Amino acid sequence: MRILVVEDDKKIAGFLCKGLTEENYAVDVFYNGEDGEYWSINNEYDIIILDIMLPQKNGVEICRKLRKLNISTPIIMLTAKDTTEDKIKGLNSGADDYISKPFSFAELLARIKAQLRRTHDYNSVILKAGELELDQSSRRAFVNGSEIYLSGREYALLEYLMRNKNKIVTETQIIEHVWDMNSEIFTNVVNVYIHHLRKKITENSGNKIIYTIRGRGYILKDEK
Repeated sequence: MRILVVEDDKKIAGFLCKGLTEENYAVDVFYNGEDGEYWSINNEYDIIILDIMLPQKNGVEICRKLRKLNISTPIIMLTAKDTTEDKIKGLNSGADDYISKPFSFAELLARIKAQLRRTHDYNSVILKAGELELDQSSRRAFVNGSEIYLSGREYALLEYLMRNKNKIVTETQIIEHVWDMNSEIFTNVVNVYIHHLRKKITENSGNKIIYTIRGRGYILKDEK
């Protein structure tokens, strides 16, 4: 899952980036409205965390522009103000949720997960594909009931593949959802991580489950 944070307070932005990265999200951070708007229009994100008071262009303007362009990415607005009028203004601009500063990271994380449940069918805590299960609450993976131990990046990749099971996903789509813009991405990085996942899965199962479709990408098949 990839998240965009647009927040001009670098201390808050750094706090959010650190916390979300530790939760295995890919995070891009920008400190002004123009950059935030450009990236939110030209890249695909699962959630946008958007401060209202930004230099160059404020969050309400950005939100209105995105909705006008029919970009439906969930937006959580951040603001130092906590009045009913400000909340109404933010929500009327097209925001999906609103949180006032100061806030706890746990509260923001809960709101992010609530939006993902609504837009990404997160109602099921356990994702299943054949003999493979992914427990999103504990971020643990199991094959035939035996746990396989994954790095944060491996977990994020497997989660993305399982959410798109039986669909071919390209390397570009995978990189856009699993890696952030500051990651050092070498040429065959996706293939390397796919290889690692296959090895860990097949050690506990005779089922390959993740296939390479030459010239197109990869598919995780839900084979019974």
